[in-house]
Amino acid sequence: MSSPAASALSSELPPSTPVVEKTALKVLLAISVAHMLNDIIQSLIPATYVLLQGSLKLDYFDIGLITFAFQLTASLLQPVVGLYTDRKPKPYSLAIGMGLTLVGLLCFSQARSLVTLMASAALVGTGSSIFHPEASRMAHMAAGGRHGFAQSLFQVGGNFGTSLGPLLASALVIPYGQGNIAWFSLIALAGIIVLTRIGTWYHAKLATRAAKGIVSKPQRHAYLSRRQVASAIGVLVALVLSKYVYLVSFTSYYPMYMKTKFGLSDQQALQASFAFLFAVAAGTFAGGPLGDRFGRKVVIWFSILGVAPFALALPHAGMVGTIVLTVFIGAILASAFSAILVFAQELLPGRVGAVAGLFFGFAFGISAIAAAVLGYWADRTSLEQVFQFCAYLPLMGIIAAFLPKLEQRKV
Repeated sequence: MSSPAASALSSELPPSTPVVEKTALKVLLAISVAHMLNDIIQSLIPATYVLLQGSLKLDYFDIGLITFAFQLTASLLQPVVGLYTDRKPKPYSLAIGMGLTLVGLLCFSQARSLVTLMASAALVGTGSSIFHPEASRMAHMAAGGRHGFAQSLFQVGGNFGTSLGPLLASALVIPYGQGNIAWFSLIALAGIIVLTRIGTWYHAKLATRAAKGIVSKPQRHAYLSRRQVASAIGVLVALVLSKYVYLVSFTSYYPMYMKTKFGLSDQQALQASFAFLFAVAAGTFAGGPLGDRFGRKVVIWFSILGVAPFALALPHAGMVGTIVLTVFIGAILASAFSAILVFAQELLPGRVGAVAGLFFGFAFGISAIAAAVLGYWADRTSLEQVFQFCAYLPLMGIIAAFLPKLEQRKV
C-alpha cells in the first residue's frame, strides 16, 4: 500500500539514489567464463609467434606489427563502444563480437603473409573491442554493491584464459602447425552460446530496472571538484601506461626472451610463459576484494610500485630465478587493473561503459604501440636490453600518492 506521505517522500529522492541489489553470483561466474573463452583466443595470437617467426620468416618488428594491428583496433573502438552503450545498452552485442572473433581466428589460421596476419588479428581485436566495455557493465550491474569483487571475478576469467593460450598453443599448435589454430573456433562458438544466455539475462534486467524507474545517469562526483577528478584520471592513465608497456614485453616477447637467453625449446618457453600468465590470473582476483576492504588507492600503489624490486632483479637472474621472479611480478602487477577500473568508475558515476571502454581501450592502445616499438628496438639491439629498460617502468607507481582518498559514504 502507498500513502500520500510515502509518495511525497519518494518524490523527494533524487533519481540517481543508489539502489543496492543482491549480487548475482551465477551471472558473474558466467561473465567470467565468457571472458576466459574470449581471452584464450586473444592470447593464442601472441602464443603462436614462436612458430610463425620460423615458418613465415618474421622478424621482431613484424611480430610487433601483428600485435599493433590486433591491439589498435581494440584500442580505438572500445571507448566508442563504451560511450554508445552507456546511452543505448545492447545485450546481444557480445555474442556478435565473439562471432567476429571466430571469423578472424579462422582467417589467422590460414594467413601466409604479414598483411593477412595483421588483417586477421585486427578482426579478432574488433571482436574484443565489442566484448570488454559491455561485459564490464554487466559485471557492474550484477555486483550488488560489491564492485571490486565483481570486477576482479570478471577480470580473473580473462587472465586465466590468457594464461591457457600459451599452454594450449604448445600442445595443439606448435607440434602440428598453424592450420590447427582453426580448432580454437570451437571455443569461440561456445563463447557465442554463453554470451547469448547472458544477453537474455541482461535484457530482462534492463527491462526490470526501467519498469522500477532505476536509472544510472552521468553525474559529478559527490565531493571532488571537476579539476580533482581530471587530475585523478590522469594519474590512473599514467599508471595504466606503465603497467601495460611492462606487461606487453612479457605477452609478446617473453617466450623468445627465454629461448634466446637460456636456449629453451618453443614448448618450454611457452610453458614458462604460462607460469607468468597464470600468476597474473591469480593476482587479478586478489585486487578487487582487497580494494573493497582496504581501499583501492592502497592496492593500486602496492600493485605497481611493489613490482619494482622483482623487475629490477629479473634481467640479472638465471633461468630458475627468472621464472620465480616473473611469477611474483605477474601476481603483484595484475592486482592493479581491477582496482584502477573501479576507482575510475567511482570518480565518474553513471559512466560505467565509457570508463571501461576508455581504460580497456587505452590499455590495448598502449600495448599496440609498445609492442611495435619494443620489437623494433629488439631488432636493433637485443631482447635482453629491452627487458632491462622495461624493468624501471614499475617505479612510476610512486605517483599513486597523488590519488585522492575516496571515502565510502555510509547510508
